[in-house]
Amino acid sequence: MSAQTMLEEMARKYAVNAVKADKEGNVEEAINNYKKAIEVLSQLLALYPDSPSARIYEQMINEYKKRIEVLKEVVPATAENPTNNKTTVSIDDLIVKEKPKVSFNDIVGLDDVKEALKEAIVYPTKRPDLFPLGWPRGILLYGPPGCGKTMIAAAVANEIDSYFIQVDAASIMSKWLGEAEKNVAKIFSSAREISKKENKPIIIFIDEIDALLGVYNSENGGEVRVRNQFLKEMDGLQDKAEKFLVYVIGATNKPWRLDEPFLRRFQKRIYVRLPDFQQRLALLKYYTSKITLDADVNLEELAKKTEGYTASDIKDIVQAAHIRVVKEMFEKNLPQPRPVNMNDFEEVLKVRKPSVNQEMVKAYEVWHEKFKAL
Repeated sequence: MSAQTMLEEMARKYAVNAVKADKEGNVEEAINNYKKAIEVLSQLLALYPDSPSARIYEQMINEYKKRIEVLKEVVPATAENPTNNKTTVSIDDLIVKEKPKVSFNDIVGLDDVKEALKEAIVYPTKRPDLFPLGWPRGILLYGPPGCGKTMIAAAVANEIDSYFIQVDAASIMSKWLGEAEKNVAKIFSSAREISKKENKPIIIFIDEIDALLGVYNSENGGEVRVRNQFLKEMDGLQDKAEKFLVYVIGATNKPWRLDEPFLRRFQKRIYVRLPDFQQRLALLKYYTSKITLDADVNLEELAKKTEGYTASDIKDIVQAAHIRVVKEMFEKNLPQPRPVNMNDFEEVLKVRKPSVNQEMVKAYEVWHEKFKAL
């Protein structure tokens, strides 16, 4: 087990103990455990600032800090009413009613993923009468971080002009505490009600779904109840009597943490792969179109050199090359930055390695062969 994984497990243990104490009304114990979780997460941020999970660490730290402040305020009243510190979720806070700005046309490559999502969501939503046997309501997007899972989920919402309910799985347990399973039911019931009332599709998007619904060595009863509630709600979406236009899209970088009963509720399981040569070339063309290039830049050569890089990595490479010439402009007091040349990209590639290693890619391929469902 790596040092990062060990620290993550330690933070999780403290968070689980905090949630349990919080639920039982043991305010001081809850505060102490939240503080310990914050300390470990802060260490993770300091040691691994470039980790794909860094944003999640920050979110969890902020959630725990907020909860500590709430608990400090209710300490005098806890003895009289030990349940007054429970937190409920407002569905209005989660629903994004404005149409997402990203569309399928904005997503470079991923044609197989787009086609699978059209079959599962877009076509049934536009012509439900053509699907007497029903259609998939659960879609799992899995693959390396930085390959566009969140972006393509938002693009689907745009394509069908739906409301978009985004749930952050990393903070859901700390935010909802002992009320978690009730609030899961509330999200689904509200989504069905809004969809039926307004005759409008709803997408419930759960990012980092393994953090909420994965199976771990140590877990409490609350986490089990949350998983069971999700299974129940997912089954309810398949009710033959009610053809709800409600979909659940889950995204994960760790699909192997999801157990098989849960996987069965996701009829579509779509592998969002690392970009191939043509996709890398298209990404390079897209991002370099926003900057000035020297005539010596060979994008096809760069596409070959960036094999194994994620879509996010490629954007960062172009950005770093551009920053390089801007920095040069300031240091040499030039009026304008020069065009980015091939050497700039090559220098960036010397110090910028892929964010996903080949061992991890092999793990995705093995899991894909066992559980794929396009």
